[in-house]
Amino acid sequence: MLTTEKQIVNSPQELEALRRKIREKRKTGVKKVHVCIGTGCAAKGSRALFKMFAEAVDEQEGAGGPQVQVDTACVGCHGFCERGPIVLIEPGDILYQGVEEPDVEEIFRETVLGDRVVERLLYQDPASGSRAVTEEEIPFYRAQKRIVLAANGRIDPTSIEEYIAWGGYAALVKALAMDPQDIIREVEKSGLRGRGGGGFPTARKWRSCREAPGEPRYVICNGDEGDPGAFMDRSIMEGNPHQVLEGMIIGAYAIGAAQGYIYVRNEYPLAVEHLRLAIDRAREYGFLGENILGSGF
Repeated sequence: MLTTEKQIVNSPQELEALRRKIREKRKTGVKKVHVCIGTGCAAKGSRALFKMFAEAVDEQEGAGGPQVQVDTACVGCHGFCERGPIVLIEPGDILYQGVEEPDVEEIFRETVLGDRVVERLLYQDPASGSRAVTEEEIPFYRAQKRIVLAANGRIDPTSIEEYIAWGGYAALVKALAMDPQDIIREVEKSGLRGRGGGGFPTARKWRSCREAPGEPRYVICNGDEGDPGAFMDRSIMEGNPHQVLEGMIIGAYAIGAAQGYIYVRNEYPLAVEHLRLAIDRAREYGFLGENILGSGF
């Protein structure tokens, strides 16, 4: 996990300076083990896998001799839930699926320390029998372009620093430099719609709020997901909660609201945990509160 000294970010310039600082602190030549702890993978024991990988790193560091620098991180859902638990090794973007506890020692020895791929843990195409090393080679991923969930499986959802390094809160900087009506027009031109079954145009919803008489106004983030089998909201709340907050802040600025609520169902305890942590961190860094990024909002 990336860590920096906590600081209030008072301007877009300070945000970019912090982003550079975080990126510069990233070590080169470090192996990274990303273990999915999204609900689907966690139900199959991925938290125990993460603990075992972390212990393997500690043992390797204390053994002496040639050292391989290794970082371990918990990440959000990759989307390929039926194949979990999923472990991603960088560099190389090697994706292992169906990982179990007895596999940890072999992965660490062969891939993390030895740069060798464990073939039996790779995805195997049922038609051709060929093995896929990376996400891009798997038909499930090849048929989609993830936008909202692009960072899922790549960043630690409990780390605001990793979100900032990914490019987080840059969209908020852009929005706060615009007139709220111009933001709504941009959203309208984009064709953005709600992610539920109705697909309601986002700009129409924002404009109706902006033009409605009366104060105060509120932003409501509906993470309930009443549709059977719909888990896209859970995935983003668990795997990238700061993106939810950034979107809410932009929406609040566009409609003239100063307060928001996130509605999360009781069955999503991990989403609640990660959202609460993200809210606390966003306040510490000044992305929530008074005079966000020096904008007066």
